[in-house]
Amino acid sequence: MATVFETRLIGNIGKDASVKTMDRGVVAINFPVAHNKNWRDKKTGEPRTKTTWVNCTIWKKEGANMRILDFLKSGALVELTGTPFAKAFQQEDGSIKTEIRLNISRTNILRPSKNDTSEKSDSHEDYNEDSASNLDDYTLNEDDF
Repeated sequence: MATVFETRLIGNIGKDASVKTMDRGVVAINFPVAHNKNWRDKKTGEPRTKTTWVNCTIWKKEGANMRILDFLKSGALVELTGTPFAKAFQQEDGSIKTEIRLNISRTNILRPSKNDTSEKSDSHEDYNEDSASNLDDYTLNEDDF
């Protein structure tokens, strides 16, 4: 029986995607995504937020269409699906740090970055539920890149 271990993440990109060429003609597109959990403190009633950063990677073959880089900009709201894993490493001071990583299999741009200078971004600068149907312009499939 086949098993599936996928995670869906909706959050904002923390910084523009970077590209790293690996061995055997493989390219890694890396970018961090912030997920915010909001709640009210039970004692004080004050709003609280906890941000979890997830380091995301899209794997491509060298020479593949890299159009997706035009959309993976700081501040963009994205919906991502992929396989999660944790990675531990030792820092210079000897302490061990663990990070959450996600190998992306599907990407959906829900709202482009306000820094996006393309013509389409002007029509979506102020996101609301009425404009959600127009967000299909930003849905990227495997065929797009």
